[in-house]
Amino acid sequence: MLQTVDRALLVLLAFERTRPDWGVTEVAEEFGWDTSVAQRLLATLAGRGFLVSDPATRRYRIGPAVLRLGRLWERSGTLELLSRPVLEELRRETGDTVLLCVPDSFHMRCVAAVEGESGPLRYYPLVGELYPAHAGATSKSFYAYLPDDQRHRLFRGRPMARFTERTQTDPDRLEEEFRQVRARGYAWTVGEYDAGVATLAVPLFLGREPYGSLSLGGAEERFPEGPEDRLDALRRAAHALEKRLTTPPQRSARRTQN
Repeated sequence: MLQTVDRALLVLLAFERTRPDWGVTEVAEEFGWDTSVAQRLLATLAGRGFLVSDPATRRYRIGPAVLRLGRLWERSGTLELLSRPVLEELRRETGDTVLLCVPDSFHMRCVAAVEGESGPLRYYPLVGELYPAHAGATSKSFYAYLPDDQRHRLFRGRPMARFTERTQTDPDRLEEEFRQVRARGYAWTVGEYDAGVATLAVPLFLGREPYGSLSLGGAEERFPEGPEDRLDALRRAAHALEKRLTTPPQRSARRTQN
């Protein structure tokens, strides 16, 4: 029984944007199972709504039951619970305000935050705040890693507000900034969304998929040498958080055939 549950979870975790569908033979070969085992497992998951079978190709895709669980996850508070120890440790190490954000249409929504040692950046709670996709490192560190066509659909032909004199609203220049973010692996901005506030951010990945961003920030004068002295700490925290949020399938350990 436990082996069957483990196998079902391995199959579900194998679905990614770069691998959105699987066939029975592929699943069997990937995990070293007999094809009859793979067939029964996929059919059972489809029967419960976790997968959907394409009758034309006989390949399986993620089903609506996963969407239901995803919505429950978003409202459960589990993400904040899992991330808070990492955010607090990063705040102790840097003294800065730390934010965990996830995408929400053309914004990044803050789902967890720890205030810096110099006091709050806002006079209202940070959790729940929406950061515009085109302004500030918190957003740019995520949107830079979206597939090009998806990012272009979001940014092209859309009016973009200017929050400070440093806010970039030209799509072509934004695209160049996104290329720079991908090249160096982090985003660094000063005064793009809030005047006088500097922000350093890195993307968070679940497997190969960009999931959100982890950022730290504070008054511009707290960063006299730019982002370099905090970058290693931020990257370590992002890696620790990704490990907390990811349970990768153990594909290297082939199962005994039954």
